Amino acid sequence: MSKPSGRRNLTAILSIMTIGAALSFSVARAAAADDVTEDQIVRALAPAKKPLTRGLSSGPQADPAAVAAEGRFVQTIRNRTTRSLSVSEREEIATIAKDKPNIDLEITFDYNSADISAKSQPSVQALGRALTNPDLKGSTFIVAGHTDAAGGEAYNQDLSERRADSIKRYLVDKFGISGTDLVTVGYGKTKLKDPNNPMAEVNRRVQVVNMANKTTASK
Repeated sequence: MSKPSGRRNLTAILSIMTIGAALSFSVARAAAADDVTEDQIVRALAPAKKPLTRGLSSGPQADPAAVAAEGRFVQTIRNRTTRSLSVSEREEIATIAKDKPNIDLEITFDYNSADISAKSQPSVQALGRALTNPDLKGSTFIVAGHTDAAGGEAYNQDLSERRADSIKRYLVDKFGISGTDLVTVGYGKTKLKDPNNPMAEVNRRVQVVNMANKTTASK
């Protein structure tokens, strides 16, 4: 009786291990499926294509003076350190960014740190590949750090700036992207994505905005 019983126990153990392995594989695939892809980032950040026709446009036309002023402002914030930006400059960046191609990336960091977490490496790598794509390469990008509402304003402001700078360093070091084409800014907890749930994970994000096309960005 002992041998058949032992075999049944071994079979049961093997079955449990097989099921456990299958579940782990499914969870891993689900997690991987949540990673943003290079193509998704490129499509989100690509500027809208201008119509080919020369006829009357049905949409509102941009004010040339406003466009020129915006271009001058973008040039003034290139090569600037995050901490050198004034509150008014940060707000102007946010205002301009509202109408620009952008994407929110849920990039997580180690606790109380600006070190990119291991699970967010695929997303940051996808961002690096996207920004070197011919459709985007050479544009000026804003990398904006945001936090949730936990902690004080000064603490979150500093943390969001350090995290935005961390993303910039990674993109420059790993993908050779020009540092002058990446403008970092931190907003702390002042611009929650979900203000009704200030502690929600979606508020802890990095937003990337395409501020200028290749014709206005220096090579």
